[in-house]
Amino acid sequence: MFKHILVPVDGSETSLKAVSRAAELAKAFGSEVTAVYVLDPYPFTGVGADFAYGQAQYLSAATAEANKALEDVNKAMADTGVAVKTLVGEGHAVHEGIARVSENVGADLIVMGSHGRRGLEKLVLGSVAQRVLQTTRIPVLVVRD
Repeated sequence: MFKHILVPVDGSETSLKAVSRAAELAKAFGSEVTAVYVLDPYPFTGVGADFAYGQAQYLSAATAEANKALEDVNKAMADTGVAVKTLVGEGHAVHEGIARVSENVGADLIVMGSHGRRGLEKLVLGSVAQRVLQTTRIPVLVVRD
């Protein structure tokens, strides 16, 4: 039914639950799986040498965080016997990066975690899962915390 599953991850326990669910679905349907960590390459703007130094520090830390999250995905998927491709995507808004990657890899299902924020916390932090649902045209399975 699903040929290619995309699993966006952020290094959280919730995203690892989504990885586990994606592995189950991949086994059931014989699907390919791609895991993606989306980071914003330019989260702030500025001018001068201090900006360039701060940008380099940010990119180094963000890339290390992405690599750690994707290593965790590789380990979790290896434990289930499902092969996974991993990549780091870019986007000023995470949901846009996820939608773009889903199109680029030809995914026909997105399996992602949601932290289940409510009230003021949701208003302030937003919901990536909700924005992905609004942005993409393919099915999205949301795994709750």
